[in-house]
Formats: sequence, structure tokens, C-alpha cells
Amino acid sequence: MSTTVPAREAPATARPPAIHTRGTRLLLLLAVFVCAACGLVYELALTALGSYLIGNSVTQTSVVISVMVFAMGIGSLAAKPLQRRAVGAFALIEILLALVGGLSVLILYVAFAWLRLYMPAMVVMSFAVGLLIGAEIPLLMNLLQRIRRQEAGSAVADMFAADYVGALVGGLCFPLLLLPVFGQLKGALVVGAVNALAGVVVVLWIFRRETRRAVRMALLAAMAGVLAVLGTVYVLAEDIEVTARQQLYRDPIVHAETTPYQDIVVTRSTAFTGQPDTRLFLNGDLQFSSVDEYRYHEALVHPALSARRSSVLILGGGDALALREVLRYDGVDEVTLVDLDPAMTRLARSFAPLRALNDDALADPRVTVVHADAFTWLRDAGRRYDAVLIDFPDPDTAALAKLYSVEFYHLLGHVLKPGSQVVVQGGSPFFAPKSYWSIATTIGKAGYTTTAYQVDVPSFGNWGYILATPGAGGPRPAVRLAEDAPPLRFLDDAVLRAATVFPVDRRAQDVRASTLMDPAVLEYTSREWRNY
Repeated sequence: MSTTVPAREAPATARPPAIHTRGTRLLLLLAVFVCAACGLVYELALTALGSYLIGNSVTQTSVVISVMVFAMGIGSLAAKPLQRRAVGAFALIEILLALVGGLSVLILYVAFAWLRLYMPAMVVMSFAVGLLIGAEIPLLMNLLQRIRRQEAGSAVADMFAADYVGALVGGLCFPLLLLPVFGQLKGALVVGAVNALAGVVVVLWIFRRETRRAVRMALLAAMAGVLAVLGTVYVLAEDIEVTARQQLYRDPIVHAETTPYQDIVVTRSTAFTGQPDTRLFLNGDLQFSSVDEYRYHEALVHPALSARRSSVLILGGGDALALREVLRYDGVDEVTLVDLDPAMTRLARSFAPLRALNDDALADPRVTVVHADAFTWLRDAGRRYDAVLIDFPDPDTAALAKLYSVEFYHLLGHVLKPGSQVVVQGGSPFFAPKSYWSIATTIGKAGYTTTAYQVDVPSFGNWGYILATPGAGGPRPAVRLAEDAPPLRFLDDAVLRAATVFPVDRRAQDVRASTLMDPAVLEYTSREWRNY
């Protein structure tokens, strides 16, 4: 590795030896640690944003990682001519990385909301961030060798040890600190500021006597400019995010938050129906409209409660609308609701429009709320239930598809009493027929006897469910109402009898079951409908 010093920097032999003590080497390794942590946060932020906005997290992660790794190789090659001016070049790269990485989430969100160019923008942004991260490595190696010459293997070991530990810390800080405290947009800006300070101040301090004053001042001024840009965007972040987010929704947004698990948006309008229409969206997908949600939830809940219902388990359904229907039965003694996201149940308890819709169901003393991943919770559950309602979001990512897998329904069997009834929301037999019938096939393969049925929910369109009982080969469960069912706005036995009859173009298809190793991710016949 060349250690020739450029004309703009003082010759290595001219620097006072007292500068480069053991402490300065540790300080430079600390800079490596911080920069590595920042780099991994940028990568995680890009993959998380893609999962929220587009879904299909496997594709998003694969594209981001592969493009970034490729760009890192290009960046390492591109940095070779810069090693003669390693101090100034490294500081400049950190300034650019702080600016590009810090603004990356904002730029991609704007590209998605206004320009509808998310995928091209994501590839460009991933390449730019990877290019700059890759350029760090050879320059840092050069700087380490300037402090103290050592064998290449030892220098690489020291640098990559700091780099990998920094990546570990960055990876843990992203979900545990940055997302909960700052959110995605502000979190990236904060990391950009830390990146700029660590990469510029530390390096310029260590090599201050080897760098011309004019170069130091120019780099510090550039860093200050980047910090000013990041700080200004931080102050305006909420306004920018609200304005951009509103472009994605037809109705005015009345609540929005990004949690470690999902993006929650509530809209409210009277423009089309003449009555208040409150809508909940998770990661951009409509979960309900207050105008007709009773159709969806009556069809989900009441067929499952036509038999025993002393103890009921609800998986998902953190909005408490299914819970509202369950609690209308006097014979229900206890209900356990398992939802992953505490923010969702907190919203159902405290947000006035949603609380009015669910009749303050979460305040009922019969209800126990558990915040956990349903798959993990089922593995450790120690009791059994008379009826189970499964109200998960559609399986449009591999992470959600595991909740519709053969393995999941096997675990579900551990909490069912003999003769228990289960209802699973299965998506649309019209817009996603392969997915719907795959869910039905998967439940059957897990050892259940099933009956499929479908209703029309105007805000969704045609929507399907699967009623199941444990044990294969028995009589199909009857889709009916209990004799003591409360008065309903939509369902009666005549509607349910008709609901089990599918038109020719929506009948059962020969599709594969979904497993953990081979998930059947949701496929829509109309992409426009998903974005509705």
C-alpha cells in the first residue's frame, strides 16, 4: 500500500511523533466503529422503508443488499487514486455519505409519494450509499498505517474488528432506539449527523498537523453546511412527512405513526358517503372502512361463535372491532387478544373515532391483551379455547406468510378444544384467488376440515373466509349463526347459506399449500386494486 504524501499535506517525516500515540490509533478505530454503525443503519433504513411502502420484504432486502455490496466493491476501486490524499479524501467522503445517507429516507419517500419512481430511486440511492461506504475501507487502511506501520494482516484484523462490532451496534440501535425514539425519517437524519461528526472531526483532529489549514477549514465548513441541511430537514421533517404521506391517501389523514412493526395511518372524510368514513391503513393496505366494516367483522366473528364460545382467542385484530362483536354474546366468559404491535391496541383504546367504533371493547374486564408474535406465542401457549378468530393482514410478505403456513396451523391445533371452531380471513377470492384457495388448502393440509365462504364488503370488494374444525375427514362445519346470536346489520342464515356458493370463476383452484420454507406470498390479479 502506498504511503506517499501529497504536496498539500506535510511529509510523514515532518510530523511530531508525539501526535500518534496508542490513544490516537484507538480514536481512529472508534471512528471506524461509528462509521460502520452508521453505514448499517442506512442499509436497514432502506430495506425497512421498502417493506413498509411496497411490501415483499424479501425482494426489497435482496435488491438493497446486492446493489450496496456491488457498489461497495466499485467504491473500493474508485478510492485507490485517493490514497495519496487519504485524510482529506476520507473526510470528504464522510461528508457526502452523511448527506446522502441522512437524506436517503426522505428522498425515497418523496420519490414514492410524488413521482411514483420508488424502485429506480431505491436502486440509485443504494448504489450511492454503497459506493461511499466502499470508498471508506482503503482510505481507513491507509490512515491506520500512517499512525503505525504494521503487517497487512494485523491492520485488516484491527480495522474489520472495529467495523463488524460497529455494524452490530448499528443493527441493534436501529429497531431498539432509532425507530422508537426518532422514527425512520428523523432517525436517518440523526445518524447522518453522527456520521459527519465522527468521520470529519475525529480524522481531522488526529491528522491536524499533517493537513493544511485551508483544507481543514474547507472540510469543516462543508461539514457545518451538511449539518445545517440535516438540522433544517429535521426541524421540517414532520411537515414534510405529513405532506408527502397525504399524497398517498384520498382522504385527510387524522393520525399517522411509524412503529417498529408497521406504518399506521388513519384517514377520515365525508366526501363520498355523506357520513363520516374512518379508514385504517397498515403499511398502505386498507384494513377497514367505518362505513361497512360491520359486514367484514360480522362475517368473520359470528359463524365461529355458533357453537361453544366460553373462551375465545383472537389473533390479530388489534383495532378491537372483531372483539366488539365477540363481546356481544353473554356466554363469552373470557377473550384473549394477541396482537404484535402495542401501538395498534393503544390506538384502539385512546383514539376517539376508533374507540367509538369498537365500543371501548378493550376496557371490558373479560379481555386480556397480549403483545407478541402470534407464531411464537402459540408455541408456548398453555391453555385451550372454544373458538379462534384469525384476523391478520393479508400475506403479502414472507414475514406475514408464515402466519398462513401449515406449521402455523399445526401450532394452532395445540390451543383448540375438541370441536372448536376457527375462522380465518382469507383475502379476496376475486382479486387474489390463488392466495385465497392456497390458504384453504394449507388449513386442510394441516389436518382441519374446512368450509369456504365469501361476502361482499363494498370498501374491499368480494372477501373470503375459511371456517375450520380440527380433524380431517369429518363433516364440513356449517356456516351458520347461533340461535342466540345478537341482532346483526348484515348477516342472517340465508345470507350465510348463499355465501358458501362460489361463482364458477371463483371456485376452488388446484394450488399448493404454504409452508415456512416455501411460503405462498399473496399475488393480486389487479395491482391497481391493492393500491386503492
